[in-house]
Amino acid sequence: MALTSPLQDDSIHQAPLEIVSKLLSENNNLTTQDHESIIVAIAPLLENNHPPPDLCEFFCKHCRERPRSMVVIEVFTPVVQRILKHNMDFGKCPRLRLFTQEYILALNELNAGMEVVKKFIHSMHGPTGQCPHPRVLPNLVAVCLAAIYSCYEEFINSRDNSPSLKEIRNGCQQQCDRKPNLPLRLLHTSPDLVSQEATLTESRLKPVIVTSNEIHVEVERNNTTNQKMTANVGNDSEPNLIDCLMVSPTCSTMSIELSTQADRILGCYVEILKMLSDYDDWRPALASLLQPIPFPKEALAHEKFTKELKYVIQRFAEDPRQEVHSCLLSVRAGKDGWFQLYSPGGVACDDDGELFASMVHILMGSCYKTKKFLLSLAENKLGPCMLLALRGNQTMVEILCLMLEYNIIDNNDTQLQIISTLESTDVGKRMYEQLCDRQRELKELQRKGGPTRLTLPSKSTDADLARLLSSGSFGNLENLSLAFTNVTSACAEHLIKLPSLKQLNLWSTQFGDAGLRLLSEHLTMLQVLNLCETPVTDAGLLALSSMKSLCSLNMNSTKLSADTYEDLKAKLPNLKEVDVRYTEAW
Repeated sequence: MALTSPLQDDSIHQAPLEIVSKLLSENNNLTTQDHESIIVAIAPLLENNHPPPDLCEFFCKHCRERPRSMVVIEVFTPVVQRILKHNMDFGKCPRLRLFTQEYILALNELNAGMEVVKKFIHSMHGPTGQCPHPRVLPNLVAVCLAAIYSCYEEFINSRDNSPSLKEIRNGCQQQCDRKPNLPLRLLHTSPDLVSQEATLTESRLKPVIVTSNEIHVEVERNNTTNQKMTANVGNDSEPNLIDCLMVSPTCSTMSIELSTQADRILGCYVEILKMLSDYDDWRPALASLLQPIPFPKEALAHEKFTKELKYVIQRFAEDPRQEVHSCLLSVRAGKDGWFQLYSPGGVACDDDGELFASMVHILMGSCYKTKKFLLSLAENKLGPCMLLALRGNQTMVEILCLMLEYNIIDNNDTQLQIISTLESTDVGKRMYEQLCDRQRELKELQRKGGPTRLTLPSKSTDADLARLLSSGSFGNLENLSLAFTNVTSACAEHLIKLPSLKQLNLWSTQFGDAGLRLLSEHLTMLQVLNLCETPVTDAGLLALSSMKSLCSLNMNSTKLSADTYEDLKAKLPNLKEVDVRYTEAW
């Protein structure tokens, strides 16, 4: 009667489906064959109607228990297609979204796996270059976001006080019945996390909550780490704590382990997001939907997730349309965007800045607020820009030249360091010469003999330091910080050519005994030396006895013995500040 009725009345078509839902709730002992027979019988009713909530639960159960059943392909496919094309709000009918999610996972269980899912996505887009259904993309994205959140649900609920999806469906528990709120904690620390300040106040020694907009991470420091934080001497500059937290992929990701099922779901739905980004007509809307970063903070701290999602961000960065690549920037001031997360120092960066350079290149090509954008880079990403320029990246060379040309940098030492970086490569030298032809005062600045202070970006190598020091005059250099870089003893042959050097920071590098012996022979005027957390031993430290000008020496967390320490104290009369914590001499 429902199928043959000429009346277009929802109640006529929904009544049989509601009757079936009621009968199913009263009969819990049906066989799998009964399930399939019922689904086949009501299939014609579903051609023009969404299944009611209880029937969606029934369909979800069938997808989970019999993913390879022909019913999934033959009956559920047109139902899901209709849902994606016509649904206006999954918030009002969340079970439709759950059914769609389970259906896609069932497709992924077939022998061809993701190929079947890819064909389904293609069928939803259509064979033409322009998808005729405006609701398909937002509905697919909503399904993906819900599925990805469900992957981290158990992890979130173990440390968060928010209700789970299951609790939302069943009626959330009272606040007093829930587990106590646990902070999201970084599970291991790194030298990159600690400040380079010579002295820290007592409040800074307590656990620190670092808030980067939507990402909240608590850094727990034990007493040992607290005391090590005061280890550095002779360096007035202090890195931004958020940048330190995010500077290394090894410390920016939490130790998140998902269950096998959650891992499979995550892989499936991230692949779907990657498929969606491959369609040119869907990319602008997809970029707009993902611009607010609608993922849980646990996902952004999960290395596997951010590594897979990187493909989508690359597609945005390669798209010449401004409505696409402008979505890489934050949705509003004070909130991190994909540009920040995937740039050096961001929680998702794992390529030493390749994607960052690509994003900067495309954004600079169309950004109507060029000077404002350059100012933001100078304030937050100058170190990575200089390191990439030092390695020959043309985009970063152009960025540094523009910073000089637009007078973005006020500090003379920083300007001189940028000039030295530019002159270390052929392309940089050529572009800098062209800039000097336009601005003669820059040449006058360089004639002053170079900067007095220099700090290399983290991850810099011996080769990077060699290129930089060979690019220009550093006769006036007095303070050099190589802290948290990858330099070794091999860089000593370049350091001994700095006649005015008085302060040298080698904190947390691989600088060893061989380099220390070479420094002791040539840099006799050195006053401040930081060797905290370096692999030096007594064999190299004994050589420091010839450096009579040393007044501050940090040997914290080295292999210093008590005898060597006593010997150094006797032979270094000007030594006023010394740190030997976490050594035999402590």
